Amino acid sequence: MNRVRLIAITVIAALAVLVPAQIGAADGLLPIPSLPTDFLTESFTGTAATANPLPHDPIPQNPYLSPNGTNSMHNDAYGSNAYEVSGPLGVHLSVRSASYGVSECATMAFDSRGNIVGLCGGLPGFALRLIDPTTLRTLGPDLTTSNRSLYPLTNPFTDICGGTYFSLNSSPGQDDIAYVVTSARQVLKVRVDPNGFTTLGTYDVSGVVASDDCLVATLPDWSGRTFFVTQNGVVGAIDPTTGAVRTLQLPAGEGIYNSISGDQTGAIYLVTDHKLYAVAADASGTPVIRWSAAYDRGSVQKPGQLSQGSGTTPTLIGQHIVAITDNADPRMHVQFYQRDGADAGKLLCQAPVFGDGASDTENSLAYAGGSGGSASVIVENNYGYAGVQSTELGATTTGGVAKVTLNADHTCQVDWTNPIVSPTTVPKLSLANGLLYLYAKPKSWLLDDSWYFSAVDIRTGKTKWMQRTGNGIQWNNHYASIYLGPDGAAYMPTLAGLIRFKDS
Repeated sequence: MNRVRLIAITVIAALAVLVPAQIGAADGLLPIPSLPTDFLTESFTGTAATANPLPHDPIPQNPYLSPNGTNSMHNDAYGSNAYEVSGPLGVHLSVRSASYGVSECATMAFDSRGNIVGLCGGLPGFALRLIDPTTLRTLGPDLTTSNRSLYPLTNPFTDICGGTYFSLNSSPGQDDIAYVVTSARQVLKVRVDPNGFTTLGTYDVSGVVASDDCLVATLPDWSGRTFFVTQNGVVGAIDPTTGAVRTLQLPAGEGIYNSISGDQTGAIYLVTDHKLYAVAADASGTPVIRWSAAYDRGSVQKPGQLSQGSGTTPTLIGQHIVAITDNADPRMHVQFYQRDGADAGKLLCQAPVFGDGASDTENSLAYAGGSGGSASVIVENNYGYAGVQSTELGATTTGGVAKVTLNADHTCQVDWTNPIVSPTTVPKLSLANGLLYLYAKPKSWLLDDSWYFSAVDIRTGKTKWMQRTGNGIQWNNHYASIYLGPDGAAYMPTLAGLIRFKDS
């Protein structure tokens, strides 16, 4: 029996175990199901860490978003992927899981009561889900936001249309308002209540977005105007008072596959599979291009990517810098650009990362602090992830995570590279304790597909500890992000549910 056939049989068998086990368990009553092979490995390795805060520039608060760290996949308008709260140190780590069926809450936020607001994708489509942050039980019925298209047939494991990103907004008298894009080319305005959701309004943008296009992400600018982007390169802005929609069409052939960021100047930053852009609304509310910068998109779409181009949402740093990755051959670069002034759009510095012919990412950079004009970011290598079968039967991806620093003189270098394999996680960092959190899947043997929530010392690059979650496809996070809650608990969504980690 060849390996491909064996992997296919293993995936089908795992799902055959998973799906029946979830009947009646969509409310999180049952844990993510275990396999008999779960205990072939140690549950915890390494030693607990001691908090060592990182000096860093403050991350500004967009006044129309919920508090930083609680409002979107990438934590804040700057897309920092960094938290001011301390996450788990690994002290008598408590692990709890809950299953919602074959449903992954890839994007999560936290409402003003501390409850989890998840945008969760399954085979039928996407839904908002309200979750207790401690028990992981659902707090009311889901709100379906998008149904998957049956024609043309889409792969539910790579489809980002109408359900990957959302933002949780806050403004005077408007706390806990989720803005969610849908597959029907709408932006929903939804209030998060203590026991569920109330739809307050719908912005229909189908008149300005073609039927063969789809909405990818939404974010307010610093004036409260709701921006959205589509996969075929439409940038839209919705007036918060009138609901009027105005759009900008980027050059033909450029696609958007990631989320967007914004700063105090009103600029929205986005990456297509060709260029990095800064756009902003003009006096009429119409998006216009402030500047753009082409980057090296390489020669092919590499395994681990959703497009041939950068896989990053722009990460803003301080007042002047924006960082992304390119898709160059033979090695991907971490790039730092000037985002304002006479040199806006200028590439200041770039550093190649990981090995020749084996580097790409589909997850954004994490801001890792800095002072005196320097700044550091974390980049993860996703090369080799071609789907859930890539991590079955002991196999895994190429792996690697690196820290890259931009110095005050605009030189940059790779400070360290750790070979840890984290196939598709959006890495997250605690500025309060100096730890980087990853979701690892080491290469192993035929019966061991164990996944590990892991912590790396941001200063040294050394792995401090690894906590096993479980063995099998149901523990695969498949591009979902790690999150830190307001109480310091960490959360990892998977294909079958959600895991919580907290120091006891």
